[in-house]
Amino acid sequence: MGNIFLFHTDVDTDQIIASQYLLFPTIDEMKSHTFESLDPDFASRVQPGDFVVAAENFGCGSSREQAPSVLKALGVQAVIAKSFARIFYRNAINIGLPVIVCKDLYDHVKAGNKMELSLTEGIATVNGQQFTCTKLPPYMQGILDQGGLIASLNREEEE
Repeated sequence: MGNIFLFHTDVDTDQIIASQYLLFPTIDEMKSHTFESLDPDFASRVQPGDFVVAAENFGCGSSREQAPSVLKALGVQAVIAKSFARIFYRNAINIGLPVIVCKDLYDHVKAGNKMELSLTEGIATVNGQQFTCTKLPPYMQGILDQGGLIASLNREEEE
């Protein structure tokens, strides 16, 4: 169970992590600036297991892999949105951050609500209400379970 952090439509990668912070050498140094222009206290308030919930087209803009990486580094359990920009979605899966499409959730929750998510069932539960989300195919769930695409490929090579 984690807290919901709510964001609007068309959150772009520059709003997730601004370009000036891409000069920092590590994700660990970048993560304290996550969502700085939208919610200056986000990085200090988010806890491992919390959720980012957004409206449509989350992660639009540039293809920077650092955008999902800072969310994962802060311990965000999953990003759930009405829709995602394709490159953000792919980058998130590649680094092992669950990204879930859930059309109805955003319109029925508030920031700070507690949520539980079953990735395997594709069910988000908030305030006693269940929302059906897109269930990830087993191969994508396997990639996430192994920590991302590179980790998954490395394990296949070892076997």
